Amino acid sequence: MKIICLTFLLSLSLMVNAQNNFKATQIKFERVEKAYSEKWETLRKFVQAGGYGDKFSMVINAYKTEGKLEVWLKNNSARTYSLFRTYDFCAHSGTIGPKVVEGDGQTPEGFYYINVFNPMSNFHLSLGVNYPNTVDYARTGKNRKPGSDIYIHGNCVTVGCIPLTDEKIKEVYVLGVEARNAGQEKIPVNIYPFKMTEGNMKKYVAQFPAQANLWKSLQAGYSAFEKNKTQLNVSEAKGKYIVK
Repeated sequence: MKIICLTFLLSLSLMVNAQNNFKATQIKFERVEKAYSEKWETLRKFVQAGGYGDKFSMVINAYKTEGKLEVWLKNNSARTYSLFRTYDFCAHSGTIGPKVVEGDGQTPEGFYYINVFNPMSNFHLSLGVNYPNTVDYARTGKNRKPGSDIYIHGNCVTVGCIPLTDEKIKEVYVLGVEARNAGQEKIPVNIYPFKMTEGNMKKYVAQFPAQANLWKSLQAGYSAFEKNKTQLNVSEAKGKYIVK
C-alpha cells in the first residue's frame, strides 16, 4: 500500500513540475521573454483587477466578418468566464464559409483548441490551432487535402490564419502561456463566421445556403456560451459538431 501511495505521489509531483515548467521553458526563448518584460506587468494588473487571480483559464472566440478576436478568462476556482480583451484582426483571407481544401485561402470555422506554442515563428509568435479535426476531414472528402498550419500569429499577412499585430500577439501569447502553465491543457479556440445572432443567421444563410447546416451547429455553441459563459461541451460525430 505504501509503495502504491508513494508511486502516486511521485507521479503527481512529476505532473505538477511538468506543468509549472511550461512557462519556464517558454520564457527561455528571446521573443517570449521580451513579450513578458513588455506586457506581463500591465496585463497582470488587469488580470488581478478582474478577479482572475494567479491561476486562470482562457477561451478564445474569433469572428471572421467582424474581424474580432475575444479573450475570455476565469479564475480556476470559478465557474463562468468573462470578457477580458478584444483584439482586431489586422488582415483577412478568403470569405465566410469553412476551409475546405489546401490552398483555398479560407480561415476555418469550427470548434478547436490551441495545440502549438511557437516562440520562433516566422510571424513573430504564433499559437497553432488543431485544424483539421474530424468534421473538417469529413467535409474535405477522401481525395482532397484539407490543408493545415492554421495559427493565430503576429505580422499582418495571412493565407487562412488569424493575424494580429506583433504587439497584440505578445499579449495573447503571454495569456496563453499563463493559462497553460496553470493547468489548462487545451485552450478552446472557437472560430465563427460572424456573431451568430438570429438576424445575422438569416442574412448570411440567405447568401450562403450551402453553409446552413454547419452554421446552425456553430450557432448552438455560440448561443450556449453567450447564455452560460462556461466552456462548451462539444463532440464530433459523423462529420458534425454536437453541442451538449
